[in-house]
Amino acid sequence: MKYAILVGDGMADYPVEELGGKTPLHVARTPHMDWLARHGELGLVKTIPEGFTPGSEIANLSILGYDPVRYYKGRGPLEAASLGLDLKPDDLAFRCNLVTLRGRGRDAVMEDFSAGHITDAEAGELIDALNRELSTAEIRFHCGVSYRHVLVWAKAVQTFPAMETLELKPPHDIIGKRVSPYLEKASHEKAAMDRLVSLMTDSQNLLERHPVNVARGKRGLSPANSIWLWGQGRFPQMITLKERFGIEGAMISAVHLLKGIGILAGLRALEVPGATGYFDTNYEGKAAYALSSLEEGDFVFVHVEAPDEAGHMGDARLKVRAIETFDQKIVGPILEGMASQGRFKLLLLPDHCTPISVRTHTADPVPYVLYSSDDHSGLTKWEGFWETEAQRSGIYLERGEELIERLLASPNVVG
Repeated sequence: MKYAILVGDGMADYPVEELGGKTPLHVARTPHMDWLARHGELGLVKTIPEGFTPGSEIANLSILGYDPVRYYKGRGPLEAASLGLDLKPDDLAFRCNLVTLRGRGRDAVMEDFSAGHITDAEAGELIDALNRELSTAEIRFHCGVSYRHVLVWAKAVQTFPAMETLELKPPHDIIGKRVSPYLEKASHEKAAMDRLVSLMTDSQNLLERHPVNVARGKRGLSPANSIWLWGQGRFPQMITLKERFGIEGAMISAVHLLKGIGILAGLRALEVPGATGYFDTNYEGKAAYALSSLEEGDFVFVHVEAPDEAGHMGDARLKVRAIETFDQKIVGPILEGMASQGRFKLLLLPDHCTPISVRTHTADPVPYVLYSSDDHSGLTKWEGFWETEAQRSGIYLERGEELIERLLASPNVVG
């Protein structure tokens, strides 16, 4: 038996007036996802436990069977794992976005959490400059992809004990808002926050005059004129999927967060040429690598970021197209390829909602479909794969971690 999890990041949504009061997932032409819904188990699942910020890190830990209450230590260390970084017990890893701020000081506004989806090459030059000018014996920047990078602060827990527990807002949650209210903390946290703010301010002084940003400005592109630090934490101790279920497999994603989760779960993080984490990603390559990986292993997890990006942009039509592309170039080929390989089970879902109306993640339950080639019970009564159909099914999973247990149906699940 072969197993696959296909995640269209942020596909779920609320009804959109522009789309006739339907969601992008409902409006999109998705014959392969709809086929799965009509032949499999359709339901709703809560991937974000109560009390957690609805981030991709929380949702995808849940989908892979790891209770965030037990395993989540911060987004930074998950991305650090994808870069092969070695954190010492008192080190903290931060997610480090290259962002576009409009204005300076207390009037600065978060204009773009991705600095116009800056290219890898441009970002690499900026990270090199940050290391030359701002790194110390304790602080080091590590280059990721596009706007997504990592800062490791050695011995941070010893130097600034409050730094580990600071509530730092993800930049995609404060688009169009003044940033200063999110940088003010209680007195016992003030020294830690002041040090982070000082580092971010120093980055602005360096980046705004860097040749990369001068050139971007001349081309009418958003400058990467600041860093934004968030998601800090230490490495979690995670039992692998092989130890839990006796399976081995691969993670396919352009996003370092997902690669890091996969690595900590014992999966191979495959590098697909042309995978960008954006609308121009190599969809065909991801599908081909997924099917090839299943010739060697038992399991593959395929993640596509594009629908989430459209949600953050607040562009309903673009989100519909991203969902349709996911169905055409990922779901269809993988479904057909797995069928030709023999017996298989496939789980399809968004990790969380990214509604057009709010342009950020929400904790709403999301639709899922679980299909098994061994199930010959015939057509269900469901019309297709979208939110209201999943709700109508009456199946609701309170814990996201239940999904992988249903997929793998293993008696050897470790708590």
